[in-house]
Amino acid sequence: MIKATYVNPPGTAPAQGLYSHAGLARGGTPVFIAGQLAVGRNGEIVGKGDFAAQFRQVFDNLGDVLKGLGAGYDSVLKFTTYLVHSQDLEAFMALRRELFPRLFSGPDFPPNTLLMIDRLVKEEFLIEVEAIAAIEG
Repeated sequence: MIKATYVNPPGTAPAQGLYSHAGLARGGTPVFIAGQLAVGRNGEIVGKGDFAAQFRQVFDNLGDVLKGLGAGYDSVLKFTTYLVHSQDLEAFMALRRELFPRLFSGPDFPPNTLLMIDRLVKEEFLIEVEAIAAIEG
């Protein structure tokens, strides 16, 4: 498995959360993972109206995609996160603080671009996360 390296180059402003300014892969092939939504294995929407439940399902789904590619969270080079409601921002930050130390070998975490948007593909979705990772090959 390719392991990403996360860096905050000298002379850069401090990161404003659990992310680094850059993710590097030494070798490997980049893979672009589609935005993951709170969809269960039977196709049902998980956690309607429940941001925390949707957050967990999104990261479970992303983990399944990474595993299927022969990778893991330590192979992630970058996330892009889309939130529908700005009032979910504090919950998002708290849930990341809880989850990321279990997903990543740490202590640093991948870059993340966080966007607030009007809506996702279905009104019930509150969060979507896409990733770029590095895989063997």
